[in-house]
Amino acid sequence: MPSNPPVPISESALIVIDVQDSFKARPYWDRRNNPDFERNVERLVASYRDAGLPVVYFLHYDDEPGPFERNGEHYKLMDFLSPRVDEPLYEKTTHNAFTSTSLQYDLLRKGVRRIVVAGIRTEQCCETTTRVASDIGFDVDFVTEATLTFAIPNPETGEELSAEDVAERTEYALRGRFARIATVDAIAAELGTAKAAWAAKSSS
Repeated sequence: MPSNPPVPISESALIVIDVQDSFKARPYWDRRNNPDFERNVERLVASYRDAGLPVVYFLHYDDEPGPFERNGEHYKLMDFLSPRVDEPLYEKTTHNAFTSTSLQYDLLRKGVRRIVVAGIRTEQCCETTTRVASDIGFDVDFVTEATLTFAIPNPETGEELSAEDVAERTEYALRGRFARIATVDAIAAELGTAKAAWAAKSSS
């Protein structure tokens, strides 16, 4: 359950999950939702960098031949992202970002107790990471507008759940139980307020 009040933003990190070219090689890429996804992720990254707080990235791979193959041509971050030398890039094999990586240990070692989640897919790796993070004690902000997903077909009925409905249902499942549903503007404003307070304190 999200903390009330939230853990201070100064003890947070931005988690950018699976924003990789592998998805562009999937036939459903052209049916993605959230046309502002790239811009929103860029804003979060810029806000965290401006505040001097951690940003971490993830790539997901599997052993099957195809777009998520570790040595394949699509296994790389999308071009609009360019991690700095102090921004780690983790490789994972599980839907959540914790189980197959050292993320939990690394965050705690840096004093991080709160995470802000962005990435692909909304209801899969982003939601699963959020649930696990909450269960192991992190305070979580889920920024839906900085996530992206696709419609989910039901092979038994031929019906389809739209990407917009998938995102909405994810919010309903997470809100108040595993995370706060946050906006880019809200996170950027909180970071800006914290940065101003740090500056005032250091100059006094």
